[in-house]
Amino acid sequence: MTLSQLSLAQFRSWSRLSLDLDPRPVAIFGANGAGKTNVLEALSMLSPGRGLRGATPGEQARLGLDAGWRIRAVIDGRPVETAAPPGEGRSVTIDDKPVAQVALGRLARLIWLTPAMDRLWTDAPEVRRKFLDRITLSFVPGHADDALAYDKAMRERNRLLRDQVEDARWYHALELQMAQAGAAITCNRQQAILRIMGAQNDAETAFPAARLVLMPGEGCADDAHADSIARRLAATRGRDMAAGRSLSGPHRADLGASWGPQDMPAALSSTGEQKALLLSLMLANARALADERPILLLDEVAAHLDADRRRALHDEITALPAQVFMTGTGRELFETLDGRARFIEVWRQDGASVAVTED
Repeated sequence: MTLSQLSLAQFRSWSRLSLDLDPRPVAIFGANGAGKTNVLEALSMLSPGRGLRGATPGEQARLGLDAGWRIRAVIDGRPVETAAPPGEGRSVTIDDKPVAQVALGRLARLIWLTPAMDRLWTDAPEVRRKFLDRITLSFVPGHADDALAYDKAMRERNRLLRDQVEDARWYHALELQMAQAGAAITCNRQQAILRIMGAQNDAETAFPAARLVLMPGEGCADDAHADSIARRLAATRGRDMAAGRSLSGPHRADLGASWGPQDMPAALSSTGEQKALLLSLMLANARALADERPILLLDEVAAHLDADRRRALHDEITALPAQVFMTGTGRELFETLDGRARFIEVWRQDGASVAVTED
């Protein structure tokens, strides 16, 4: 997969931006608020979902909620567009034909790391679950379909629970759908964890390898068997009815991580090691997707590393089978990439972001 062109119109701080791209890493630098992260967010919109900020289309429009925006790209020679016309939701076209958002996951594999993710290991399980699902989606594009099917059936079951419906016939079909989709979700997540672990163990890297595990929490969220999921849902209707929601299933999963000879939990590690573990996972994710040549987005990552680790990161990035986009406040953060990367300086002018490319 190769992204050769990107253009933005009225997206965030950018009134216009047009880039011709090649396989080299791209380092985007400029002052805080210049619009660097907005470029990465636009790239992240070439995947299903709300992108790296989790924003709504109205929040992404440069001219306000009632305005619109457009992102165009060329991926493997195929034109791709995602847009939000004024006052409307987001649309996607591939080869000039309307498609569902999930089609983007089959065309391009995107991975990202942002400063907001630095708290991953100490944040709520829901945050780690979303992180794991984003990784899983990069390996299994159909994971989005499984998640949508599960969520739809669970919402309907939860409505019955809140309405205190006791007739088992109303639940049977919904619980079967939840069981089938839930088993697929868990299998997808387990497959993703195995591929990440394998890519870490097979590589020489300056960053620590994490041992990952899908944690069931209180909801048997590591069950990959549809039959047992269905039986448990039927058996726990009374408890779930009292709570007004489904209390077991993959929607309660958590991602556990430890590292080192003492199996130090990631949540108890230093801030620096937690960041290094995240970087290790992102690099392993990219290596495991070598055949698909993913797009890796690293926002403000260099500022949190000392000079030696920054150099090591740059060496690993240039060796990756991926297109890599990085941001930082100053060009000096990327000096060890001189001659190996493309540099783009960004600043604000008359209220909009502008850029100049250094080839």
